[in-house]
Amino acid sequence: MSRLAYYPTPATRRLGSLTFHTAKRWSGSLAVWGAGAGTALIFLLSVTPKVKNTLLLKVPVLSRYYEDKTPASDKPF
Repeated sequence: MSRLAYYPTPATRRLGSLTFHTAKRWSGSLAVWGAGAGTALIFLLSVTPKVKNTLLLKVPVLSRYYEDKTPASDKPF
């Protein structure tokens, strides 16, 4: 009959229940979800002046699209 051997991962090689092997396995999926969430957040917050002026107008490719071309006479305030 064979015996069941249990070799726990040393505490120096893990962070809670996260080991290098599990972090490596999840890294691709977390990167894709993070990029998607970041893109959605920028898209949803693009109408706020703070995000528009501090982030989107400073990106060379996006600055033309988000630049305000409305004349001053047409702005109500």
